[in-house]
Amino acid sequence: MEKNNNRAVVVFSGGQDSTTCLFWALEKFEHVELVTFDYSQRHSLEIEVAKEIAADQGLKHHILDMSLLNQLAPNALTRDDIEVENAEDGGVPNTFVPGRNLLFLSFATILANQINAKHIVTGVCETDFSGYPDCRDIFTKSLNVTLNLSMDEDFVIHTPLMWLDKAETWELADDLRAFDYVRERTLTCYNGVRGAGCGECPACQLRQRGLDQYLEKRQERNV
Repeated sequence: MEKNNNRAVVVFSGGQDSTTCLFWALEKFEHVELVTFDYSQRHSLEIEVAKEIAADQGLKHHILDMSLLNQLAPNALTRDDIEVENAEDGGVPNTFVPGRNLLFLSFATILANQINAKHIVTGVCETDFSGYPDCRDIFTKSLNVTLNLSMDEDFVIHTPLMWLDKAETWELADDLRAFDYVRERTLTCYNGVRGAGCGECPACQLRQRGLDQYLEKRQERNV
């Protein structure tokens, strides 16, 4: 059955990237629903922030139990007793959850099939991707083909942030009139601090560096 070209599912965590993608999707599609995955991640606050933003935007919000992923992938995002660390010598950070985006996008597409939506939107990015292999463009395109073959459908996985660095992601949020919303209401921090975050974890450092770069650019542009 042909899917509705005006319906989309956004993979949503309540963080900077997925919230920016949410506002991007609202500009592109008539009907948007959100899906959040509960894999017993380090901070349950992530789920609460996602719920709050979904409610504030008046969007249907699906929360799917993915606790099996927690059992299979012990690391700094799924265990409180593992300290978050930066990658060394070009390796993958210990916050990488093997199979996460593979499973998230697969289940998001199954949900899209259920609600007759053609489009799936995700905030993965290869420019500032911290070395996560499942954030690469080649992975997303490959999975899109596989999912279409598996269900004999024509889904489209959108990655609006794929080639943007963090400064450009802030710029996109500003263009979407969502800059302050994303800055104040999202949760990106690995230590569970909303907004500007803890300032120490890799996620906060990346977010803040991009913000500083964009604010400098915006100031120069407005002079």
